Amino acid sequence: MSKKIYMRSPRGAVFETSHPEYHKDCARLSIKEGYAARQEYCRKVLREMIQPNQTVYCVLRRVSKSGMSRDISLFIVIDGELRNIDVLAADACGIKLSKNSGIVMGGCGMDMGFALVYNLGCAIWPDGTPEPHGTRNDQPDNAGGYSLKHEWI
Repeated sequence: MSKKIYMRSPRGAVFETSHPEYHKDCARLSIKEGYAARQEYCRKVLREMIQPNQTVYCVLRRVSKSGMSRDISLFIVIDGELRNIDVLAADACGIKLSKNSGIVMGGCGMDMGFALVYNLGCAIWPDGTPEPHGTRNDQPDNAGGYSLKHEWI
């Protein structure tokens, strides 16, 4: 199996490839700077796609035999179409993708869809949203973690 290499395209996209020879116009990145650049790139793309107070839809794909982890897919609605954001969300949050489908969320005893969407909000807006998106404890709230709504489908 070939080693994955991070590349940055002339337009700024950061991606992994096993075949850098096919991307001669792209700059090669080290593993460390590639991981950080990919994470920031995904966060930037998600900030363009998602607005505070938007609903992120969760789909439960699989529960482990022990019940201690779940594979969850995330979707958003853009121009009336349902869009899967698993890869962007996983890379932005630094969470592993499932081998089959979805994002691997370890843990139990709580709403893991909420936990995933909360982590996504924190990743997209680590310093909070530019404007308050609601109130929490009767105070204006701009915390990134609470900026998105989630719903199971």
